[in-house]
Amino acid sequence: MLLKVERDDARGVVTITLDDPEKLNRVPMPVRDEIAAHFEEIGRDDAVRAVVLAGAGDHFTAGGDVQGFLDTDPATLSRLAWNVAAPERCPKPVIAKLSGYVLGVGFELAMASDFRLASEDAQLGLPEIRLGMIPGSGGTQRVARLAGLGRAKDMIMRGRRLPATEAHEWGLVTEVHPAEELDAAVDGLIDELVQLSPLALAMAKRVLGHAYEAPLGSGLELEGLAYGLLRSSHDFQEGVRAFVEKRKPGFEGR
Repeated sequence: MLLKVERDDARGVVTITLDDPEKLNRVPMPVRDEIAAHFEEIGRDDAVRAVVLAGAGDHFTAGGDVQGFLDTDPATLSRLAWNVAAPERCPKPVIAKLSGYVLGVGFELAMASDFRLASEDAQLGLPEIRLGMIPGSGGTQRVARLAGLGRAKDMIMRGRRLPATEAHEWGLVTEVHPAEELDAAVDGLIDELVQLSPLALAMAKRVLGHAYEAPLGSGLELEGLAYGLLRSSHDFQEGVRAFVEKRKPGFEGR
């Protein structure tokens, strides 16, 4: 499988595409490492304002390379969630563009992203139970946190595929669009995000991610510390000046 990484320097956008449409963009084990490495590099690049994760052709991905699981030692398999969590660790906003099959590791990658925009034909699922296995790259935990324990059991223990509209109702998908409008919807979200302070976006993502499972008091403390740090940033001062002067702010990420 090939990973195609494209940069749009004018907009500050990187698109990572799972690029093996003849095999429904199935993700072999080594590609998981490549995905994590790309996200780590992107996270250090101040010129990047947003990331899009997509699949070539009609499908995002039909999942992982099943034979690869038998060829991989148990210790390595037990750590698969680390690479798949790379979009979550990346300080940039990550948009998963979903169409067709969004199965197995593909759905797990999408859930680790910040925004999931799906076409109406998308089918989302974790079919591992039908192989005598369970999701092992964060699927059990993220579905339960996003949709609730009962729905996670219904989906995972039955190996159900959810149509995009039902996944949206469950909170697993951010937006659903007709297939012919998906590209425009993703572009519209990018246009929105790149106008915002990259520093504030990174801080919001970090606070939301770390405080989500913490007690309320700890979350409020973390939020307050982040709020205080942003108070001294150039972007916050620019945002206030722009508000007072009734103009668009020019955020610089500092």
